[in-house]
Amino acid sequence: MRILADEKPESFTQPFCDFLTHNPTVFHAVDYFKNSLANEGFKELPPRDSWIGKIEPGGKYWVSRNGSSIIAFTVGKAYKAGDGVGMIGGHIDALTAKVKPVSTKPSRAGYIQLGVAPYAGALNQTWWDRDLSIGGRVIVRDPETGKTSIKLAKLNWPIAKIPTLAPHFGQGMMGQNNPETQAVPIIGLEGSSSDSEALGPKGSFVTTQPAKLVKLIAKELSITDYSSILNWELQLYDSQPAQTLGLEKELITAGRIDDKLCSWPALVALLKASENEDEGYIKLVALFDDEEIGSLLRQGARANFLPQAIERTVEALNPDSYGPGVLGQTYARSFLVSADVTHAGNPNFLGTYLPDHIPKLNVGISVSEDSNGHMTTDAVSTGILRRVAQLSGCELQTFQIRNDTRSGGTIGPSLSSAMGIKSADAGLAQLSMHSIRATTGSLDPGLGFKFFKAFLDNWERVDSEWEH
Repeated sequence: MRILADEKPESFTQPFCDFLTHNPTVFHAVDYFKNSLANEGFKELPPRDSWIGKIEPGGKYWVSRNGSSIIAFTVGKAYKAGDGVGMIGGHIDALTAKVKPVSTKPSRAGYIQLGVAPYAGALNQTWWDRDLSIGGRVIVRDPETGKTSIKLAKLNWPIAKIPTLAPHFGQGMMGQNNPETQAVPIIGLEGSSSDSEALGPKGSFVTTQPAKLVKLIAKELSITDYSSILNWELQLYDSQPAQTLGLEKELITAGRIDDKLCSWPALVALLKASENEDEGYIKLVALFDDEEIGSLLRQGARANFLPQAIERTVEALNPDSYGPGVLGQTYARSFLVSADVTHAGNPNFLGTYLPDHIPKLNVGISVSEDSNGHMTTDAVSTGILRRVAQLSGCELQTFQIRNDTRSGGTIGPSLSSAMGIKSADAGLAQLSMHSIRATTGSLDPGLGFKFFKAFLDNWERVDSEWEH
């Protein structure tokens, strides 16, 4: 990551587009963040090791889980027992189509097809006729050492497409279609008998996958023994690069904007956050996997990853006095910005929005509220965010869904309830949510950075202004 000296919003447009283009899976995104943190002097905290003696005031750290979630934080130089945590939480998973455990399918009409399963709401109509590539992580066992490792792979050209049916056949493509039988990607044409050759012993993983795909992935990773591939988690993704759009290039069109639009500037904000001698609070950014499917897995926000990381950090900083008292003080002085994208006003469907609750692009963060607890925002947390905006010159917008429309959810409620901390839902706006290709404002990544940095830099001050 190139940490920009120029913090004008327009300076973040191309770096954000590059990030989206070059990191198409959650595994690539986490690897990118790890490298960015290491380049800025952050140290890894291995989960299996004790953290006592490894964390100190003024230090910078990160910890990951499953290669698909990551938490990074800095400790204030003036830290004292009971100081709080100013944290931003987002998610980096996106709607996708995952390769099935047995993905080889019989050839039909001369085509090679690939068995995939939708993750969240993928394989919807927006996926048809898109140029799809493939990437993810591969589990490899070294036959000489016996050691097992994880390697990341991605192919830099489209290898799959889900073809639509021509309207001449009288079957509309925008209605209900079967995702198992009518959304199967084609990945090439049936060729020689080598297409079905056995690349490993009977029962090995590679015998369950298309031979041509195995060979391509093996070549990408310089693997010569195909049977050393024990398994993989590969997924299809839109291969078209993220790029600017509009007469004045005032928009960004890209895949996987949700929720990297908030996660990327939040992490950059942590890298650029202040490091003043009189600051004591912890500044933290947590980016999770599995939000789109309910955050229930161990790398999701509803697991113990974030509270455990905070508790282990407080213990390491206070080995002689750690207990419920110090931890309770820490949580009482903490705040979470649950940062996820929200719905920009769609000019063709304005009737689906509440008046005065229509977020605009290139304006800034929207604070989202929900009367039924799907969001964490309340009057207190809104006041806190408005104070942050006032201190930094940021503009806040407001969003709430109509009473006759179903509300989505965020990671905010589960995290704030698990730790008992104040929290608000606030994120950047985008068009075409849950489409394979979405749109946001070209200034929005930079505006997000400005607000997130302001929160991290000012939370300790804002907290001290409140009567508790």
